[in-house]
Amino acid sequence: MNAQAHALPSAAAPALRQALHGAIAQVNEVVLGKPREVERAFACLLAGGHLLVEDLPGLGKTTLARALAATLGLSFQRMQFTADLLPSDILGVSIYEQDSGNFRFHPGPVFTQLLLADEINRAPPRTQSALLEAMAEQQVTIDGVCHHLPSPFFVIATQNPVDLAGTFPLPDSQLDRFLLRLRLGYPDAGAERAMLAGSDRRDIIARILPLLDTDSLLTLRQDTQRILASEALIGYVQALMAESRRHPGVRVGLSPRAGLALLRGARALALLRDRGHVLPEDVQDLFAETAAHRLVPEAEAQDRDQLADAILAAVPVD
Repeated sequence: MNAQAHALPSAAAPALRQALHGAIAQVNEVVLGKPREVERAFACLLAGGHLLVEDLPGLGKTTLARALAATLGLSFQRMQFTADLLPSDILGVSIYEQDSGNFRFHPGPVFTQLLLADEINRAPPRTQSALLEAMAEQQVTIDGVCHHLPSPFFVIATQNPVDLAGTFPLPDSQLDRFLLRLRLGYPDAGAERAMLAGSDRRDIIARILPLLDTDSLLTLRQDTQRILASEALIGYVQALMAESRRHPGVRVGLSPRAGLALLRGARALALLRDRGHVLPEDVQDLFAETAAHRLVPEAEAQDRDQLADAILAAVPVD
């Protein structure tokens, strides 16, 4: 599949792209040894999606979210999900005020630009589902009244592995709202040593200066949408979707929404790599992280990541 050269969108001025790369470098100075995962987090944000980070406690999930918010100058709220958390604790509540004789809406933590939904799978499904409308429509409806959320609105949800005590599996409808699912994993020896010998990550984040602002970030999102995806590239994505629906071991394959998410993420990856067009390699690099959490295997014990890898290997690039 040959991609014809295509310039970056004109709005993506060199100074803006330089600031973007500087922001990525700054986050990498906080989240050590994870350049691939940091790139994916930026791609997810530029693509207008939401990010699910699944891993054991203490591996830097919260640090990644805080570093992103500080570097991009985004308003930030952290919400600790627990078994007794209620939807109103996230979204807000209308309270009757006796003086005015009216109900007044008191917004919850979801009214922010970057929401860290920490350990989301420690809350029951009813509470998890409170985020569905916010993530899909960038709004919440309380007592029949629609309240719009800030722009950009980016959810980073963390979850512990489902075999840990006190966790509830995320329903498929909730998983489908996340454009990417990442795992951070343990740092390599060099990064871990630098972490142990260096300053506390929280102190480093407190000293961070924003390198992008909201207007710049929204411009970059618009530029991402204008990255060229050729007819052949779109055909490749469609072939992956079709293979996922007939692949052995898959009960429910990928939806059209998953295909759109894959294209959006690949466009963002191309922008981050200073290209004006998507290559098959961009799709391949993101496929497992876009597809695995959306696949429903025939056997519950079957590994979704292995299924995603097998689907990708089964579809040739023309």
